[in-house]
Amino acid sequence: MAAININSEVTDQFYRYKMPRLIAKVEGKGNGIKTVIVNMPEIAKALSRPPTYPTKYFGCELGAQTMFDFKNERFIVNGSHDASKLQLLLDGFIKRFVLCPECSNPETQLNCSQKKQTISQRCIACGNTGMIDMRHKLTTFILKNPPDQDPAATPTKQTKKDKKKNKAVNGEKKDDRASPEANAQEQMAAQRASGGVVDAPPVVETSKNEDEDDWGEDFSEEAVRNRMEELSTAAKQMAFTDDLEKTQEERLNMFYKFVELKRETFPGGGDKEVVAEAERLEIKDKAPLILVEVLLDVKVLQQLKQHRNLFLRFCHENPKSQKYMLGGIEQLVGNVHKEELLPKVPHVLKTLYDLDIIDEEVLLEWDKKVSKKYVDKKVSAEIHEKATPFINWLKEAEEDDSEEEEEEEEDQVEVVYSNFEGVGQKEVQRPVAREAPPAQDEEDDLDIDDI
Repeated sequence: MAAININSEVTDQFYRYKMPRLIAKVEGKGNGIKTVIVNMPEIAKALSRPPTYPTKYFGCELGAQTMFDFKNERFIVNGSHDASKLQLLLDGFIKRFVLCPECSNPETQLNCSQKKQTISQRCIACGNTGMIDMRHKLTTFILKNPPDQDPAATPTKQTKKDKKKNKAVNGEKKDDRASPEANAQEQMAAQRASGGVVDAPPVVETSKNEDEDDWGEDFSEEAVRNRMEELSTAAKQMAFTDDLEKTQEERLNMFYKFVELKRETFPGGGDKEVVAEAERLEIKDKAPLILVEVLLDVKVLQQLKQHRNLFLRFCHENPKSQKYMLGGIEQLVGNVHKEELLPKVPHVLKTLYDLDIIDEEVLLEWDKKVSKKYVDKKVSAEIHEKATPFINWLKEAEEDDSEEEEEEEEDQVEVVYSNFEGVGQKEVQRPVAREAPPAQDEEDDLDIDDI
């Protein structure tokens, strides 16, 4: 593996600070295409930074989602990206978050202050200490995931409790008699033995740390929501990766639940979030199947107009999504509201056509074959039969359009005359107008004596 200078501005081949050249591998296709940084762990080791930092930097600069699979050491950026482009972005990361601004040495360390929400950089070579520019989006990620924290092995509350139990078993825990509660109990026992008045036990204030140790045992909705909000970005990305490892049917079910939750925001809001979720789960082509099931019913003609923009986000210039959309309509008509919607099939298809949700070519191709993919074949045949008037109208309109185009082409033909020979044919030359010759009678009237 070829090694290059960490500081790209240094051209000295004997420069001591080297790192591997970035290797990128594009995987998947369509909406699920992604770029894996094959040797990100080695690059991060050479830079003395966690591999999540440069990967997240790529995501910030490219506006793409990033994923971290710590178990398999896979660091992923969504989309197709060239290795040379990522190498240039890596140089930008090195200049911002690795090189010392004083001596340009990469032997630096980052220190995060959670209280002040700042990041400082200290150079081991020259001793310079300064603050990192906090305007970049990556700084938020660094504050949530400090360099000294291993996001792949973040201790949970349960592991902390297990450690406490182990310490108690091993005799490492302090004697309870030394605690304020134990001392108070001893004092009360001594007073009883002496026959004195027993005082009320002193109130022992609980420290904030002790309160925090108990929060993991609260299973109320608010406590669970707070714990979810405190999850690190790395943990969330791991959850995204786990979702992609599920079967397509499971991901479709997840998308169904998501659309159900966002249903109240339609129309007019939540469209972008639905599209982003479909892209994240890599089921964008099949998403119209779910949208038809959740959003449409017997009032389909009115609802298609209401949710036109949402359907267009999936179906515009995407014949595959349009075919799944027609499959969803077949299920809606054949399996759910057959009595109400079967007579309205031509109107439903024309509405889809007029709203530009389904293209003419897709409709004509759909009509050629009766399929049992979405409904029973007999029901599918009934739907196709009901759609015949609209399909015939579509074919006639197509023929009329083609004839009109031919007539327009014929009307637009012009014959251009020129004094030059055209390529492949000779053009007729127009006669050049000349002055008429003088009349012969005028010459005869001349008198020779006048000369």
